[in-house]
Amino acid sequence: MLNISHNQLNKKVSLTNYKSGKEIFNKEYYKQFNKFLVVAAAILLIVLFLPWTQNISGQGVVTTLKPNQRPQNIQSQIPGRIEEWFVQEGDFVKKGDTILRISEVKSEYFDGQLSERTNQQIQAKSSSVNAYQEKVEALNRQASALRNEQKLKLEQTKNKLLQARLKVKSDSIDFEAAKTNIRIAETQFNRIQTLQNEGLKATKDVEEKRLKLQETQAKLISQENKYLATQNELINTQIELSRINAEYADKISKSESDKFTAQSGQFDTEAQVTKLENQYTNYKIRNSLLYVTAPINGYINKALRGGIGVNFKEGEELVGIMPADYDLAVETFIRPIDLPLMHIGDQVRVQFDGWPAIVFSGWPNVSYGTYGAKVVAIENFISNNGKYRILLAPDETDNTWPEAIRVGSGASTIALLQDVPIWFELWRQINSFPPNYYQPETSKEASNKDSKK
Repeated sequence: MLNISHNQLNKKVSLTNYKSGKEIFNKEYYKQFNKFLVVAAAILLIVLFLPWTQNISGQGVVTTLKPNQRPQNIQSQIPGRIEEWFVQEGDFVKKGDTILRISEVKSEYFDGQLSERTNQQIQAKSSSVNAYQEKVEALNRQASALRNEQKLKLEQTKNKLLQARLKVKSDSIDFEAAKTNIRIAETQFNRIQTLQNEGLKATKDVEEKRLKLQETQAKLISQENKYLATQNELINTQIELSRINAEYADKISKSESDKFTAQSGQFDTEAQVTKLENQYTNYKIRNSLLYVTAPINGYINKALRGGIGVNFKEGEELVGIMPADYDLAVETFIRPIDLPLMHIGDQVRVQFDGWPAIVFSGWPNVSYGTYGAKVVAIENFISNNGKYRILLAPDETDNTWPEAIRVGSGASTIALLQDVPIWFELWRQINSFPPNYYQPETSKEASNKDSKK
């Protein structure tokens, strides 16, 4: 009815007096549902004021706490060819057990007695070094003998030189005496000749004086010749002294030169011996590398280079091994915006993949199947996935981690922060705000002490 007329029929006629009207207008619609809505609204209002633990979620994998406990691939330091396998996948090996045997692929190492022949070369070169040493000692003795001989020769020649000088001095005195004698003889001859002219002396006396003068002149000439010969002998002795110095200096220099040549050969041979010893050591170590051994106690995971006769280069991975003893840990990744909230020693809850769990991230007390962990390391550089890596170790005060967990399985982590009302957390999530920034109590105490100072 549109109620266009001023005569309102609904005021004069009551529909409730009719049977259908009684069924319709006297019935209460949605009473229970309305009560439910009221109760639900009240409960929701109460829930909004319940405490909620802020948290940082992350995804990671199970790993080991120490790098040397993580799975690794065994490599070969030299190129080669696989000749024999001693293990199969899944076998347990101890440290030092042989995994496979390889052979050389380079022609310079084909000789099976390469180490022995190199050792023989070392022995031969060592003998050569000893021979050079003996030669150097012999040349030293020769040089010492030449110096002693030179010293004796020089003493002998110096004595001869001294004798020659004394003889020259003696002959010079005799020569001067001869000069004096001839002057006396000339004076006597002139005097006797004058007396003869005056008739005071006979001719016989003059002839005697003449003869004596001639004899004196002959002695003077003989003495002069003797004096000159003695001077020549002195000069020859001086020349001989110089010759001896030069001769023995040449002999000693030649001996020293031979000694230095022998020492040079000795040093060169010693260098060759050192080089050969280095090669010998390298060959021995290389021979030991023909057997690839286990570096740790562990299990063979996978043969990365299978078959017999397969060639490989140095540094190629041959087989994977998993250490037998390891300490479990979890590496998880968080967003850069959450990084300032993480600190060493923070408590974290971990849920392992494949392990039954009921998780309420905001109410950790009612969660089931999660295990305690603590932060032991925080990466200082961002990873390739755009997040920061954090390493978690088991919390010794919490339940022990399951023994069935294996390295490499997935894990979800929840880092617990402050307790806030649920309405605050909803408001934060809607506005995409980060969790409240806070610092551990130890950091707060340290900052307070610094501010007081």
